Amino acid sequence: MSERTTLKRLPERGDHSRETIHSILDEALICHIGFVHDGYPVVIPTIHARHGDTLYVHGSPASRMLRDLKDGVQVCVTATIVDGIVAARSLFHHSMNYRSVVVFAEARLVTEPEERLAAFRAVTEHILPGRWDEARHPDRNEDKGTLLLALPIDEASAKIRSGPPEDEEEDYALDIWAGVIPLELVAGEPVPDPVLTPGIEAPEYIRDYEGGR
Repeated sequence: MSERTTLKRLPERGDHSRETIHSILDEALICHIGFVHDGYPVVIPTIHARHGDTLYVHGSPASRMLRDLKDGVQVCVTATIVDGIVAARSLFHHSMNYRSVVVFAEARLVTEPEERLAAFRAVTEHILPGRWDEARHPDRNEDKGTLLLALPIDEASAKIRSGPPEDEEEDYALDIWAGVIPLELVAGEPVPDPVLTPGIEAPEYIRDYEGGR
């Protein structure tokens, strides 16, 4: 815990355990990275992957975000999974069930070849487990055309809400439906590329893909 990761509002929902923080980062398919650019705040969605206690994000060297961050700029990374809509008897107590993580860190440019390969693999396997061993790996130009950043997961916190609505005691007598609408990110049937060579079947890891869940 640190001053920045100490929860000020609803601290009972907080969790600073590595296990919880890692599990949320591993399930979330996208994160948002925030920083200051030319004096104003910027928040950008990007793909991430966790490898041990390091969080990797990747993008184009031409990206304004990554040009700034590669010089060691302080950043804030967030990832959120929405699990349900909470309908309370009063509008004030409507909410969502969610799991979220906030990471504060200084971005580091990944240049060492072995670490870059490990980061490429981590990002690929995070999005689509099993793909790294089948698809063609980046060639020299593709490697040069991708900027990779590493962030230590040392200053982070998780925040979780679950369960039914929490109404005022006097509102429980109201004749108003209350409860939770569960939400899930569900993978659909794989759609083949229109120019796919005839006879190529989707491998098992594609057919059985369930995303972070």
